[in-house]
Amino acid sequence: MTGSGNVYEERLGTDRMLPLVLKMALPAVAAQIVNLLYNIVDRIYIGHIPGIGTDALAGVGVTGSVIILVSAFSAIVSGGGAPLAAIALGQGHRERAERILGNGFVMLLFFTVIISVACYIFMEPVLLFTGASENTIGYATDYLSIYLAGTIFVQISVGLNTFINTQGRPGIAMMSTLIGAALNIILDPVFIFVLDMGVRGAAIATVISQACSAAWVLGFLFSKKATLNLAGKYMRIDRKTVMAILGLGVSPFIMASTESLVGFVLNTNLKHFGDIYVSALAIMQSAMQIGSAPLTGFAQGFVPISSYNYGHGYTGRVKECFRVSVTIMFTFNAVLMLLMILFPHVTASAFTNDAELIDCVDRMMPYFLSGMTIFGLQRACQNTFIALGQARISLFIALLRKVILLVPLAIILPRFWGVTGVFAAESIADATAAICCVTIFILSFPKILRKAGTAA
Repeated sequence: MTGSGNVYEERLGTDRMLPLVLKMALPAVAAQIVNLLYNIVDRIYIGHIPGIGTDALAGVGVTGSVIILVSAFSAIVSGGGAPLAAIALGQGHRERAERILGNGFVMLLFFTVIISVACYIFMEPVLLFTGASENTIGYATDYLSIYLAGTIFVQISVGLNTFINTQGRPGIAMMSTLIGAALNIILDPVFIFVLDMGVRGAAIATVISQACSAAWVLGFLFSKKATLNLAGKYMRIDRKTVMAILGLGVSPFIMASTESLVGFVLNTNLKHFGDIYVSALAIMQSAMQIGSAPLTGFAQGFVPISSYNYGHGYTGRVKECFRVSVTIMFTFNAVLMLLMILFPHVTASAFTNDAELIDCVDRMMPYFLSGMTIFGLQRACQNTFIALGQARISLFIALLRKVILLVPLAIILPRFWGVTGVFAAESIADATAAICCVTIFILSFPKILRKAGTAA
């Protein structure tokens, strides 16, 4: 590739690796942390609504499974399309990269229609199935019915933002999230408390914020500043392109959507032990997201680097990128998870003043988060597979953690261990999947790079 307009992309193949990874990843990490505030801030404010906070928190916690499923569809395009576009850019095929972006945009519009219709039709029975009770179903439907109106904004802002990173512009990508999250933090207390709209107010604030994020993403991709443009001529559906996006994107989709499946399974089991455990799970899942969101952001930073260099056949730089990434991701995640396990009451107190609920989180948090201490290893390995276009391997790992391991464990363990077994199932599944993933990576990574070197 030539021309000053592509200097941002070219640095992916030339800059020193550690500074490059940090330069690409840290804005994405910041964006993910701020993006996490969408749900975290909602839950913090909702949990402190006088008189109804604990039940309202349980209700909104139940909607989390549906919300995760909604955003999971955007992961097909963000996790499947963006790495393919980066590989294409690395190979010098700009037109192919732009066709991937255009087709990805159309896919997001299609997903929006299907998701919205299905969720509105089946909303109440799904929420009841996933753990809502007669005390919490009203809060759940109040929140979700409004949140779903912003589905198009979620799909665009999450699904296309990674294509900005692919162009070597992490600062622009970060701003899309910062704008939305800052607005959400400001608008939440206004709608919830000042306008006295409660749970509905939290949902309205979120939708407005997501709309602003989506506008920022589209504004950049349609502008002359972008080196990879969203152009109408590439929005005509190309079957080969769509199938390629789906082929690689199915793994990130399953990684995200199985979180929803787990929410269904865990909440369904926990509601038999009482609503307070459903509320506790909402807090602990938020704690887990605090640990996993930075890993997602870091992956968004290093994946374009790996994909670009893999496309060029620079296998040495791919290895170096992995070494830097796995060291940082593992260390950060392990330290953060250990702090949460040792001081669970600090996390719980941020969400509620209810002494009984804080005590419940204190008792269950170690069982729930222990397996996450080595999760940084899995995310580094799994996202490297995605970066190198290894759809089958990444798909198996995604299925292993949540579907093959966690769902059966969450059903079986409570029979022997009571409510503790529901929470412990998460840790056992997380640790087992991480060990398996690292083993597969050690065996597969050298072979994949040898093939790339031969092709180059």
